[in-house]
Formats: sequence, structure tokens, C-alpha cells
Amino acid sequence: MTPLLFWALKGALFLLAVAMLCALARLLMGPTAQDRIMALDCLYINGMLMMLTLGIVYSSAVYFEAAMLIALFGFVGTTALAKFLLRGEVIE
Repeated sequence: MTPLLFWALKGALFLLAVAMLCALARLLMGPTAQDRIMALDCLYINGMLMMLTLGIVYSSAVYFEAAMLIALFGFVGTTALAKFLLRGEVIE
């Protein structure tokens, strides 16, 4: 791994961690439920991107599989929460 790629990946990990902290702050302080759901959506996307970046850093396929699971569960969770806010129930 070249030094430029090494420092770029470390910088990307730092910026993703900052983005996750900002999303966590919005999740805790969000005035409405819609704001909190969007913050949760942003949080799982940043977590997925962090797993992908770690997979590149450590050259391991396990991180890519974890990122796929995070994306799958995050999509299902966001869909269920949106349906709950829209109708008041998840399962009809």
C-alpha cells in the first residue's frame, strides 16, 4: 500500500467517524421522529462505508460481508420505521 493511499484511507476513516458523531447528535436531539429516522439512516450508511474502508485497509473480505449485512438490515429497518410513521403499524 502506498503512503498516499494509507493516509487517504486514514483520513476517510476519521471523516466517517466525525459524520457518525454528527448523525448521532441529530439522532439524540432531533425535534421530530422523521429527523431521527433520517439520522439513523445516515448513521447506518456511514457505518457501512466505514466497514468498506476498513476492508480496503486490512484487505479482508469479512469487512465487505459485514458491510453488506449492515446495508441489508439498515434498509429493512428504515423501511419498517417509515411504514410505522405513515400508518401507525408495521405488520397489517
